[in-house]
Amino acid sequence: MAPPVARRAPYKDFLQPALQRRFAGTAAILVGLSYFESLTLSNWNSLIWSWFPLGPTGLRAMAIFICVLPIIILRIAHSHMGIRTSNSPFEALTNIFLPFSTLETVVTYIISSLIFSQVYLKSTSEDAGIRWISYATGRSRLNEHAVFYTVNFLVLGLVQGLGHVAYDQNRLVLGALKSRPDEKEGTDANVAPTPPEHWSTQLGRWTPILAVRCGVLAISVAMFNYVVLYSLVRASAWRTSMWFFRFIYGDLPKYNFPPGNAPWSVWMLGRTIWASFLLGLLWQFADIAFRVQLTREPLKHEQPLTMESKDPNGSLLNGLQSKKPRIFAFAMWELALISRNFTARRQSIFEDIDRKDGPTWSQIYVSCLDTIRDIERKIDHYQNPPAPAPPATKPAAGAPPQPQERISQPIRTNDVSAARRPDKTKLITGTVLKVVTSPGKTPIEDFAPFVRKHAVKAADAVMTREQKEAFQPQALRGRMHTLALRVLALPFVGPLFLQTFDRQLAKAVLGSPYAESSVYINAAYALSRLAVCSLAEDKYGNVQRDVASIIRTFTLVIRRLESFKDGFPSHWTDLKMGRDAPDVDEVLGALKVGLGALVEQFAPYATDLRLSRADMRLAREAAVVKEVEQEQEQEQGGRVREAEGRGVRDAEGRAGVRERQRERQPEMQQVS
Repeated sequence: MAPPVARRAPYKDFLQPALQRRFAGTAAILVGLSYFESLTLSNWNSLIWSWFPLGPTGLRAMAIFICVLPIIILRIAHSHMGIRTSNSPFEALTNIFLPFSTLETVVTYIISSLIFSQVYLKSTSEDAGIRWISYATGRSRLNEHAVFYTVNFLVLGLVQGLGHVAYDQNRLVLGALKSRPDEKEGTDANVAPTPPEHWSTQLGRWTPILAVRCGVLAISVAMFNYVVLYSLVRASAWRTSMWFFRFIYGDLPKYNFPPGNAPWSVWMLGRTIWASFLLGLLWQFADIAFRVQLTREPLKHEQPLTMESKDPNGSLLNGLQSKKPRIFAFAMWELALISRNFTARRQSIFEDIDRKDGPTWSQIYVSCLDTIRDIERKIDHYQNPPAPAPPATKPAAGAPPQPQERISQPIRTNDVSAARRPDKTKLITGTVLKVVTSPGKTPIEDFAPFVRKHAVKAADAVMTREQKEAFQPQALRGRMHTLALRVLALPFVGPLFLQTFDRQLAKAVLGSPYAESSVYINAAYALSRLAVCSLAEDKYGNVQRDVASIIRTFTLVIRRLESFKDGFPSHWTDLKMGRDAPDVDEVLGALKVGLGALVEQFAPYATDLRLSRADMRLAREAAVVKEVEQEQEQEQGGRVREAEGRGVRDAEGRAGVRERQRERQPEMQQVS
């Protein structure tokens, strides 16, 4: 009986627990921050209960944490891999403000701010005078200070929700490995891997930035509400609050008019800004902590996630073959880390050849190469978009079948040689119908030549030649173009409609609506790194059979991408007319570095690998970074200009000598 085959655990069985642990870490950070903010709201009238976690302070901290918990759940539900790609910010806004997810995001932030506002009002003392109900005259009275605070927090949630959607805070951008100088020799036996930056260090670096952001947001919203908004919604906010609290307090007044003295004071504005700052700090820390934690390297105890699997390579291959972008991106990142930092695991990839679907290296080679070729496919799709398929009309369910249309006349049964008798009734009816239904000439057609003639005469008599030229179609188009350029130059309106070169190129090359460039960078790095390390670690020589294909594919994709970028047109709204595209250039640079390492290490074996001189020449040309070419051109241009300058100075010197000699000739003749 054959031994049972070990089950290949899916890659998500190791990724999901890791993400859940990181989510728990994010929640722990926010619980600590909530406890700190709870301490700031304590009355400090007791030496122990003012800070003891199992007392009122702890309950208040849990209530504050509940305010930010929906935001974390929202991030988990709407998170996506990569950056948002679009031709212009206006196009991106039209795509994101229509879906239901945008409304869900805004409502979640409003609910979070409403809960926090009530926790803050309940935590203040009665002497502060900002509770909902006051008993100054012995009867229950609605306090307008609480109404102002609540309106301010509702506006704060609305602004933060719109900013969350506009700035795409749902994105998760993974890390990408880049070659180091010590990797040129193809071995890292004596080089310790660089430890990743700890998440606490990253949060510490972000803390002052977040504090400034929260301060600006709190001051801006509070000042807008204090100066403009509250005076507009004061009456409706007061009526709504009175309607709600009459169900709880029956002795509230029956009138719905707000009191004469409005709740405007510097003290109230300061408390509003402070409370808004505390809530904004929770939101911003939740965003950064979630982003930092969930984009950490796919490692556990400084080892790859799949090391705990009974079949590590099989689980990694399962992740590389996954159709889900998140699982595939993390698996590709782990493969890049394995190719750089873990020698034993890298060797196991070369030695694992007894698999049902082929050796491990062959499957990794196919997955990485297909990812790199995806760039070429997207360029082809952009240059030759598929024709839209015609809509297929399906008959309604239960409808009787329609008879097919006759394509020829029925067979005649009479004498075909007899003369055809004219149908007088049909002839007379057709003639009358044609006369009756003929539209004839309309009044406009009758008077159009007359009006056109006199309009031209009037224009010649009244307008000058310059004025008539100004109303020509070309002149009008030029004026509209100038007006559009002036609108695009405005500081706040113009940038929304700019279709810059980098945005359009990133959408064409990396895809839309989201693009994760780290997938291509890690695929290029892992494939080239594994191929280079195979010179010393591949005992069976399986990698050398694919090196030629890797070099040719890298060369083809690089040349295609460079040609596409050089010929990509700039839109007329791009005022800067720059040719920089950071996201695409980063992918192109990773391909060039990987190809350069392959050419450098496998150049002595080009003949054995069946690489012709033309292949190696094209690969060397494609691997050259353009910055080096530009520096060489600048140096060569500087030498040429310097030589030209010396030539000009020499020519001017010789001309000056000849001029002085001509001036001295008459003097010499007089002396003689």
